[in-house]
Amino acid sequence: MTVSGLSLQTLAILVGSVGALRALQLFLDFRRLLASIHHLPGYRTILAPSTVLGQMFPPTRGLTLGHDHAWISKHTPFAKWGLDIFSSAAFWPKAKGAMFIADANIIKDIAWSRGGRFPKPLGQYKIITFFGENIVASEGDQWKRYRKIVAPAFSERNNRLVWDATIQIMLDLFDTMWAGQDEVVVDHGVDLTLPIALFVIGAAGFGRPISWKDDTVVPPGHQLTFKDALHTVTQDLTIKLLVPKWAMGLTKRFRRTRVAFDELHKYLTEMIHERQGSQHKEENNDLLSSLLSANDDEKLSEGEIKLTDSEVIGNIFIFLVAGHETTAHTFAFAFALLALYPDKQEELYQHIKRVLPDGRIPTYDDMPSLAYSSAVFSETLRMFPPVGIVPKTSAEDTTLTLTDVNGTMKTVVVPQGTGLTFSVPGLHYNPKYWEDPYTFKPERFLGDWNRDAFLPFSSGYRGCVGRKFSETEGAAVLTILMSQYTVSIKDEPQFASETFEKRRARVLDAQSVLTLAPARLPLVFKRRT
Repeated sequence: MTVSGLSLQTLAILVGSVGALRALQLFLDFRRLLASIHHLPGYRTILAPSTVLGQMFPPTRGLTLGHDHAWISKHTPFAKWGLDIFSSAAFWPKAKGAMFIADANIIKDIAWSRGGRFPKPLGQYKIITFFGENIVASEGDQWKRYRKIVAPAFSERNNRLVWDATIQIMLDLFDTMWAGQDEVVVDHGVDLTLPIALFVIGAAGFGRPISWKDDTVVPPGHQLTFKDALHTVTQDLTIKLLVPKWAMGLTKRFRRTRVAFDELHKYLTEMIHERQGSQHKEENNDLLSSLLSANDDEKLSEGEIKLTDSEVIGNIFIFLVAGHETTAHTFAFAFALLALYPDKQEELYQHIKRVLPDGRIPTYDDMPSLAYSSAVFSETLRMFPPVGIVPKTSAEDTTLTLTDVNGTMKTVVVPQGTGLTFSVPGLHYNPKYWEDPYTFKPERFLGDWNRDAFLPFSSGYRGCVGRKFSETEGAAVLTILMSQYTVSIKDEPQFASETFEKRRARVLDAQSVLTLAPARLPLVFKRRT
């Protein structure tokens, strides 16, 4: 054997030995992990679901749970193992354990826990920090600082502004885009709901009214409309995360993503400069004013630190996403459910007529009486929660106590560093809290219901600060639209023979990108006579 051949053989043995030792180490770490959680039943996979690689693949048995697992499975795995906690143990890149939770009491205890016992795993939120640090992707003192700044913007006065802006936007839709049409066909529901939600957050959150006609025109100095830039960014955040900067010009989609990020940053910067340059009145207390006031030397308390430009833009971006895409998708699902269940649609219409017998335009003061409108919005959020998981981490060794399907008390051991994931669909489809959870029943929100088992706005002291904003907008849109129009599923020849169950599955098909969205939703709106 030659010297070079011997060297290659030695190298191969060395590499093989290192690989075998590494595999053995991973195997032993994996066994220790399972022992540390007392072999709590659950999934055993190669890739951890919280890693980028684990998110890239669809749910594949033994490989990864995938990014959509919570939505796809809902309460099924909890029912399978007879306990509202199950484990996920991954082998690579290192032995990593997590627990998925659908027990309302445990979720409440964790969500309201203070002292840093269950912090957010901020590494998982990198995807929403491209424009800057923000209230969602922050913890501790940084989060408290952001919360203190933005909270005044979500006042009762602003809720009234949300209602008024929403009603005006809908009336403008009827009087301009739908004028003279007794029937309006929308090929995909989100093509209607995305601009509605964007216009509302623009007007009520940032003092930036947009008309239906303006939205179709690209303004001077821009390559995309504000709506198109924002929509592309939210759809392609993963591309921005995974594709290196030098490669962003290689494909048409990559190039459009690059343009969209640049365009949105430009729009947000212009929005800030316009407000800074205007003589806006002191009583303007929307979100943008709150963020800019945090940088006003005259309003800063002693010891308070100004927001950087990046932090201002980062928080504007996250509220645009939270107040735009999530609400828009909820509207789309609500229209689909009302179209599939015309009896519920009629019940909503008759309820509105009872509250507004003279047919007048509803006001914010009518909202408490429009309970069925709010119930439809809440039931839609229960069935189609915009965000499927709320991740936490256990900063210390602890235990969680709950009862199993047989009513037996169980104690679950949670080692320090374990990921604790609130499964929102698992909770929302848990029959322990919701009777017939797969059935569309808005009336369940008219009586007594378990507030701790409803998590579309998260929970605890980190609950969504804009919850009332969203609920107000939801009630306003459903009330004004359903008082003047009916909604149905568009009839298409290729689906003429499908059963109701197949139509329901097709129309309600959903996929999660940044938030849960309908795959394709063809609707028809007919003016009431």
